[in-house]
Amino acid sequence: MKDKEKIAVFIDADNAPAAKIDIVLSELARHGVVNIRKAYGNWKNLNLKPWEDLLHDYAIQPIQQFDLTKGKNATDMALVIDVMDVLYTKDIDIICLVSSDCDFTPLVTRSLADGKYVIGFGERKAPKAFVNSCSRFLYLDEETKQELPIQKQTINIKSDTRLMNLLRQAIEAVEEDDGWAMLGPIGTHISNHASFDQRNYGFKKLSDLFMAIDLFEMKKTNGSVLWVRDKKKAKQLNK
Repeated sequence: MKDKEKIAVFIDADNAPAAKIDIVLSELARHGVVNIRKAYGNWKNLNLKPWEDLLHDYAIQPIQQFDLTKGKNATDMALVIDVMDVLYTKDIDIICLVSSDCDFTPLVTRSLADGKYVIGFGERKAPKAFVNSCSRFLYLDEETKQELPIQKQTINIKSDTRLMNLLRQAIEAVEEDDGWAMLGPIGTHISNHASFDQRNYGFKKLSDLFMAIDLFEMKKTNGSVLWVRDKKKAKQLNK
């Protein structure tokens, strides 16, 4: 039996909501065991009081960084140094970064190059480059906390060209000759090539997302196996 993946969590307390720590840790519990938990900031700053109040309850180690120079973020530098130390000295499988403002993209790409799986958490103001570079990224904004009924979706996801291309490419990568592709391999392909997570669009399951987009058709075989096909591809095959 394979040991559970070992996870190190690094929190940019200046730019992450303390109220969402339960969401972060619950998600990470699906991936493995959190062995390292560190939060960075100037703990003399009253704005960090929400984080300070829960540090002990969640066994998070506070790392103090004074604001030595106005406009310079010593917190980010300290976080980066500690992640690099972990990469070189610890047996860790997954690096988790919790931040919304600072672009940790170079740190993510360096971690990926070292064979680590990188999970990011943050609000929608997080830099796109940072979001897209992670193996998986989950938004912590309030509206994404709950699954919304499909019929009440207000976001026109069909207009998201990047998402549509991602879904179509994933189907094409694993489809059979008739254009149909099993949902499981589609999800695996996406997770191996992008930081996509359907929950960021308000859907609990990938199948719900596909069903909400009328550009795709779905069918079920053997009672439970879900298949997806691009309607455009279906028309081409039927010509």
